[in-house]
Amino acid sequence: MYRLKTSAAFDSAHFLAGYRGKCANLHGHRWTVEVEAGSEQLQESGEKRGMVIDFGDLKAAVRALADSYDHAMIYETGSLKAATLAALQDEGFNLIEVPYRPTAENFARAFYEKLKADGIPVLRVTVYETPDNCASYEV
Repeated sequence: MYRLKTSAAFDSAHFLAGYRGKCANLHGHRWTVEVEAGSEQLQESGEKRGMVIDFGDLKAAVRALADSYDHAMIYETGSLKAATLAALQDEGFNLIEVPYRPTAENFARAFYEKLKADGIPVLRVTVYETPDNCASYEV
């Protein structure tokens, strides 16, 4: 198995609705998304001969994904009152609604699925919430 790895980081805020603890409060992280791609075989012809995927293509896909979440407030569907959401939108904040609790575990799976759907031969996605704490997803 051939494996490549790259990473990108983004800053965003989130909170865990219904959680008892510090993370129930709005707070931010410098998230790091580490993506491992791979294949049993290398490409056999063309300009990408001898590669799993061009590192430039892999890095661009991971960077674009990270950039799409940068400096946003990420919240779970239904976790904000309508008036709160309206006020935040009225202020022009960058809000990203996700259909899951915004945990490192769920980000890892969502990012894996997004990259896979975009044709990246992803094997594993690891999301660091802090330099010491991370969650991974792989099939």
